[in-house]
Amino acid sequence: MSLQKLARELDETARQTASMLEGITDALALLADKQMTTDPTIREAVQMIVTAMQGQDRIEQRCNNMALAVRQFALLPPTAPDSVYDEIWASLTLDELRVPALSGIAAHQAHGDAELF
Repeated sequence: MSLQKLARELDETARQTASMLEGITDALALLADKQMTTDPTIREAVQMIVTAMQGQDRIEQRCNNMALAVRQFALLPPTAPDSVYDEIWASLTLDELRVPALSGIAAHQAHGDAELF
């Protein structure tokens, strides 16, 4: 698989995860109705949905960042030093991609209060 194809696949994965949230967002709007939010169980469910949506947002951001990195890698000559690759990774937005020590641990950290986008 070429690096450009890999980048397109990452873009498509990001697009698909974003589009699957449309129905969830509609359901969240129903649950957030002022008449229903007096029920603590519904408030807890809303909070759980929002947290899950934030997880999707991180997946989408990761895919977009990786697609950008892959496109930049594809432009490099085969003789490019490792430091150039490291510089590309260092320029990414999410710390878990940019900082090697954090790679793959975001799912195991507390993310604090959920906020709507």
